[in-house]
Amino acid sequence: MSGTNRADIQKGASVSIVLKQDQRSGNLTDGIVKDILTKSANHPHGIKVRLESGDVGRVKVIKD
Repeated sequence: MSGTNRADIQKGASVSIVLKQDQRSGNLTDGIVKDILTKSANHPHGIKVRLESGDVGRVKVIKD
């Protein structure tokens, strides 16, 4: 599932995000959502979140 809809993402969800410095390479970082930073209902590049590790990026994949 893609991470463009805010309603699909909950705190504690396992996700893959792309960090700002990895946007060109497309490297994904896995983690657990701590905070949802995007206020709008959806975003074409992915909802911005903070992981429990402290990394901030846009959600590309929501894992089950």
